[in-house]
Amino acid sequence: MTETLLIELLTEELPPKSLQNLGQSFAQAIAIGLEKNQLIDGKTTYTTYATPRRLSVSINNVKNIQPDMSITRKGPSVANAIKDGNPTPALLGFARSCQVDIDKLSIINDGKQEIYAYEFTQHGQTLESLINEILDNAVKKLPIPKVMRWGSSTHTFVRPVHGLMVIHGKNLIKASTLGLQSRNKTLGHRFLSQGEIIINNADEYAESLKQQGFIISSFDERREFIQSQLNQYAQKLNTTVACDDSLLDEVTALVEYPVILQAKFEEHFLSVPQECLILTMQQNQKYFPLLDKNGKLTNHFLLVSNMKAENPQHIILGNEKVLRARLSDAEFFYKQDCKASLFSRLPKLENVVYHNKIGSQAERVERLIKISTAIAEKLSANIEQTRRAAQLAKADLLTEMVGEFPELQGVMGHYYALNDSEDKTVAQAIEQHYYPRFAGDSLPESDVGIAVALADKLETLIGIWGIGLKPTGDKDPYALRRAALGVMRMLMLKKLNLQEVLEIVFNTFPDNKLSANTINEVSEFMMARLEIMLQSDFSHDEVASVLSVEKQNLNDIPNKLAAVASFKSLPEASALISANKRVRNILKKNPIDDGVVDKSLLQQAEELALYQATEEIAQSITPALSNKDFNAALTALASIKPTVDAFFEQVMVMAEDEKIRNNRLYLLQKLSMQMNAVADISLLINNSDDIASN
Repeated sequence: MTETLLIELLTEELPPKSLQNLGQSFAQAIAIGLEKNQLIDGKTTYTTYATPRRLSVSINNVKNIQPDMSITRKGPSVANAIKDGNPTPALLGFARSCQVDIDKLSIINDGKQEIYAYEFTQHGQTLESLINEILDNAVKKLPIPKVMRWGSSTHTFVRPVHGLMVIHGKNLIKASTLGLQSRNKTLGHRFLSQGEIIINNADEYAESLKQQGFIISSFDERREFIQSQLNQYAQKLNTTVACDDSLLDEVTALVEYPVILQAKFEEHFLSVPQECLILTMQQNQKYFPLLDKNGKLTNHFLLVSNMKAENPQHIILGNEKVLRARLSDAEFFYKQDCKASLFSRLPKLENVVYHNKIGSQAERVERLIKISTAIAEKLSANIEQTRRAAQLAKADLLTEMVGEFPELQGVMGHYYALNDSEDKTVAQAIEQHYYPRFAGDSLPESDVGIAVALADKLETLIGIWGIGLKPTGDKDPYALRRAALGVMRMLMLKKLNLQEVLEIVFNTFPDNKLSANTINEVSEFMMARLEIMLQSDFSHDEVASVLSVEKQNLNDIPNKLAAVASFKSLPEASALISANKRVRNILKKNPIDDGVVDKSLLQQAEELALYQATEEIAQSITPALSNKDFNAALTALASIKPTVDAFFEQVMVMAEDEKIRNNRLYLLQKLSMQMNAVADISLLINNSDDIASN
């Protein structure tokens, strides 16, 4: 007989940011424990429940007892079990451990040799006899960074635990964990529910909590309800909700019976930059700001209460009062910051340590000015604007607002620069020099912004790497991986040489401050990150073929990749890829200096035809490369396929005559240069390779 098994841990309020993970981990660990003990009939299916005060799981098709199992305990080999006709200590000890006489043992073949074994049928154990171990293992495996004790208990958990419920169908299972004995009773909402709730059937758990306890026990159901209600309220006001997934998850983890309420704040607070107000509402108060159709903040917001009241006005007024104090602080910070210009704050950067091995933020700003100016010259960007943006880029670190909300660095610099009547391009570059902040984020809009953003990220990469603080494993405290990806995205957009910009950055640091091999190591690191990034859109072999040829002028890479992908689809591609691999192997085994083909030494018609074909395709490939038409350059190779095939069928490259042999190798050099002008197509996987690998 199989029934639904319900397990609940009733706790004090659990950490909201980890509630969803705790619930999923607990449910999964219980399900795995049951499955390992063969207590589940068929496929494992379970439902996770997680509220601020409980972790629960409901698992279908759970057996009350294990099936009988045939067990074979393996003992010593026959050769080591009997000596001189007598059992050895090894055999005697094995029989004793099995609690049987030697004549009860059998001899089997384990695939290698004859051994003694004890074969028996183990009768299935009950769910009740196994559940404690399953529970204890599940609790131990929960991802809890910091545990606590409560009362006089010696048990530890993320929060005090006050109740355990284990119900199989309609039957209460006697179980214990964390010093608690199981019951068929639980508690509902802390304020809306009265008394204990009796669960008579595991399948009625969620509905009983909802009807009697004012609790939506499913995290996903609660989240969906909150999101739906927020959107409905926003639509009534012709607004949209400013909300990300992390805020929605956190609020879902804070309430058991969500009630959406609408509130507002005084309009004069809207004179403060909306990013400050939104961050205050979301981060400090867990409110949901509302934006108008133009994306501008309104003075209305939504909050999620954990309380249903006949007249919620006092809840609304209380939250408005709390927010008013928060917004007043933000308004005060903003007004105070506006009293001093960004430029006037620069001397104080000398007292802000960037890193003790490479100086203060003031010294860093001097490097940013030099680097961004050099890059701006290459981009033909406005030098004066670039220098000014780099000079002021870090000044907002000293403001009250950024001190309160570090997430607003750059954003506030933009607002304060405009307040100081700085050029709009400069103000924009101050904010956007942090771009891209994450994968998929926008790049700076202007070349001035690009120059300062590149300077900022490259200075971090070279400086931090150069003093030995390289990323290791999953540790990257200075976000060098993210900086590398941002740099690569910008270099692919602009005509800048990677090696040149790395050297510019390295030379802005004092002599002997950084490791001598920093440039090479950073370059390799960045190319590795670029390869990973590109593989999200192109195959591994396509990326490898392009990066093997192009490692400096990264702005050509996207077009080259598209051309290589298109080339692979040509009917001639497979044969040309194989031929190129053959050419590469021949040249690798027979290295020869660069040379010119002597036409008079071309004896066979096939090698003469190949020479003429390479001359002809060069007339197509050379202008195509000049025009960055990589697709045309690769397509031109298709015409040479029959000639290449004929050459390898009829011509012996490694002729006995040294002059003939070298001349043919020069011809293959010439062919290789044409075939790999865009990418190393020998690295591409063709159809025949796919078939062979399968």
